[in-house]
Order: sequence, then structure tokens, then C-alpha cells
Amino acid sequence: MPRIRIDLPDRFVFATEIPLYIGHINYGHHLDNAALLALVSEARVRFFKAIGYTELDVEGLGIIVADAAVQYLAEAFHGDVLVFEMTPVDFNKYGCDLVWRATAKGDGRAVARGKTGILFFDYAARKPAPVPTAFVERTAVRADA
Repeated sequence: MPRIRIDLPDRFVFATEIPLYIGHINYGHHLDNAALLALVSEARVRFFKAIGYTELDVEGLGIIVADAAVQYLAEAFHGDVLVFEMTPVDFNKYGCDLVWRATAKGDGRAVARGKTGILFFDYAARKPAPVPTAFVERTAVRADA
């Protein structure tokens, strides 16, 4: 069976550091796979905050996580600090993928990479909504950056 492969962009528009606590560690003494998804969610919340939004208010719209894919690359351990980088790619009418990578700050090892498909949603109307232009403009990766 083919494995998931996630290609990363050359540049990311956001980065944040998150330390690994004992609650993130499983019985194998390394980062738990479910905990990684929770850490990605925390990074996503921080990403939206950094560009002036929340997950419930992006130009009046919320977001819904439509899907997620992860490639686990290396173990991470209690006390490691992971650097999560994130950027939106592959926009369509109603959403995009938030592509991310997690690396260990101490030695730079690639721990994981993935993408989360998000859908913009009008909670009042209970239906998908087009991607806000302002969101695209705020998150554009500039070639000169």
C-alpha cells in the first residue's frame, strides 16, 4: 500500500514553538500520535490569532476542519520543543489546505509534516462560504519575504 506523501512549500507564513509535556507522551515514551494532532490544532489557533482572526471569525465566517493527513518522520520526546510552521496552499472556492511541519528546535530533526483541509463556513446560514479575499491577502507568501 502506498504511504501518504506530503509535499511542503519553500516558505511558510507562520511559525510557533510548543514544548512537549508529559501528557503528550505515550507508553512508548515518545510523542503520541493523537497528541500530535492536538498540537497541530494549537498551532492552527495561534496561526489564526497571528493574522488577526479566530477560528470562529475570519471576516465573519468560521472554519471547519474537513480532513487531515500526517506523515510521522521521527520520534519526539518529553521536554523537546517543537517548531510548527504553517501556510495555506491549494485554495478552492470554499477553503484550502493548511500545510505544516514540525521540527525539533534542539537538533532540527524533522518530526512530522501534514496538511489540514479547512472549509470556510457561515454558521448563521449553516452552509459553506467562499474563502474571504482578505484571508488570502493576509496569508500570501511573498517571493521577496
